[in-house]
Order: sequence, then structure tokens, then C-alpha cells
Amino acid sequence: MTRRPHRRAVVLGLSIALALTGCGGGNSPATPAASGTGLEKTTIKVGALPIPDPASLYIANAKGFFKEEGLTVEPVTITGGAAALPQIESGALDISQTNYVSTFLAVGQGKKIKLVADMYQAAPNTFDIMVPKDSPIKTVADLRGKTVLVNNLRNIATLAVTSQLKAAGLTENDVKFAEKPFPEMGNAINSGQADAGWITEPFITANQNALGFRSIADTMTGATADLPIAGWMATEDWAKENPRTLAAFQRAIAKAQQLASSDRKEIEAILPTYTKIDAKTAAAIKLGAYPTTLDAARLQKVADLMLEYKYLTSPIDVKSVIASTTG
Repeated sequence: MTRRPHRRAVVLGLSIALALTGCGGGNSPATPAASGTGLEKTTIKVGALPIPDPASLYIANAKGFFKEEGLTVEPVTITGGAAALPQIESGALDISQTNYVSTFLAVGQGKKIKLVADMYQAAPNTFDIMVPKDSPIKTVADLRGKTVLVNNLRNIATLAVTSQLKAAGLTENDVKFAEKPFPEMGNAINSGQADAGWITEPFITANQNALGFRSIADTMTGATADLPIAGWMATEDWAKENPRTLAAFQRAIAKAQQLASSDRKEIEAILPTYTKIDAKTAAAIKLGAYPTTLDAARLQKVADLMLEYKYLTSPIDVKSVIASTTG
């Protein structure tokens, strides 16, 4: 460790607990004969993190897209996609945000989960490895023997960093990964607890502005370029028992995703309403993409990377994880 052990802590003023935890032929939402007709459930609880990824959920509510479908959606704040799994299994949540690595890990363990809609996809410089401005670390190769903070071990964070380590001729065993919530990473690194961190927005911008941090690598390049990050999940049983409700949700979300993908101002306007991201930060942060349909070929890339890096012990056919849309 080369950091000076004592520095004045800088409070970033962002207390979002992010766990990334940011989705086809038969995956485009069906067209209803009459919106809201015959829904199995007219009110559903949907888990979401207070981050940019699920912006379309709040856009759909604000614009009345769910109401047009005869559906009332009650957002419930969660701490992460993996943490939300027991909540959808128990019925406390009907649908929840999830990251794809968590989803495929659970499926590999025999969990009966279905992906019901896409949410968020990586874009350049939305998930970076960052170091303090005066750090001697200049490239990924310089991370050998260093401690790298991630929000979760053996998940999207470590998978993304490991892919960059491989490109630099290193392996995951050449660094030490340690867990730390995103809001705490900057001060932890600045005080010498670690050498670098895998950081996403709005914390990339926050650490640049408050601490002068710099990026040494965009982890969404090469094998992970445009990597699908997050989507919406339900249990297999729920999807089978509520096909019309699910289809109504999918139609409204797809409409909101289209709006989010075509007009950044819609995202900037909605972020301050459900996150602690203020309007100024919302206008400055880098955002990923908001796909309108689940694409099995695109998502297969995540499962294949997980198999390559031994996050999975056997292949997963992503098509089998995507819910059919028969409602």
C-alpha cells in the first residue's frame, strides 16, 4: 500500500447503497385487446434500487403508463438484486430489479427465476477502476499485489475487474478483492484502506469532484463492452400464474425504456424524485443504455463470461431463463 494513512475524510453526500447487484422472437410484449382487462393482480409491489438503472419504473409511474394498463405499481426500495430474491420467493415482492450475474448464479443453484424485462446496459466509462489522483498506479498491470474494493465479491464487480486483469496479463489471484459499499469507497481508499476501487455512477463523478480521483480503466471494454447489467425478475410460478399482469407490466416498462433511451432529459428529471442524486449531478453523470427488449443472444454473453471465469460450473442457456409473453 502506498497511500498516506491519514487524510481528511471527505463526505460525498451520497448515501445510495448500490449492489449490482444495471431484457426476445417471443420476448416482445404482447399487444392487449384492452388495457387492464382481466389482470390477475391490479396492484403489484416491485423492488428497485435508488440508482439510475431502474429509472423506467419511475418514469412509467409518473407518465401514467402503468395506469393505462389498469395496473398500480408500488415501488419498494431494496438493497440489491441478490438480496431481493428471498422477497420474490416469499411473495413480499411480485417483481424485482436484479443484476444478471446474481440471476445466473441463482439459476445455476437451481432457483426458479424468470427474467421478465431488460433494464440497463453498460456504456463507456460507467463502471471504472479508480485511484486517488496522486497514486503511483497508472495502469491495470500496476494493480498486482494491491487491494481493490468492490461492492460485492464474486459478482458483476469482480467479474468486470477480472476481465481487465486478464487483458493486462494478470489473474484475480494477483489482487486482493475486498467489499465496501459504493458510498464508502472513496473515503476508504483515500484513508489507505485500499489502493483502488471498482466504482459506478453517480460515485464516479462524486469521487472525481470531491477527492480528485482518476480512472485507470473502463471495465466495460473488450470482452465486457456493452455488457448487460440489470433487468427485472419474477419467480417462475408468479410468471405462470399472472401472465396478463406480467404482460401489462412489460408493455408499460418497454414504453418507459423507449422514452429513457431516446431522451436523457427524462432520466435527469426523474432521478431526484427517487434517489439522493440532485439535479446538477443527474445532468453530469455518465449513463448506460436502456434496452427496450430482452435479447437472449446479448444476455448469453454474461452467462458465458461467468462460465469462463468459473462463476458457473455448467453452461446456462439464457433462453430458458427468459419469461414467455403470452398475456
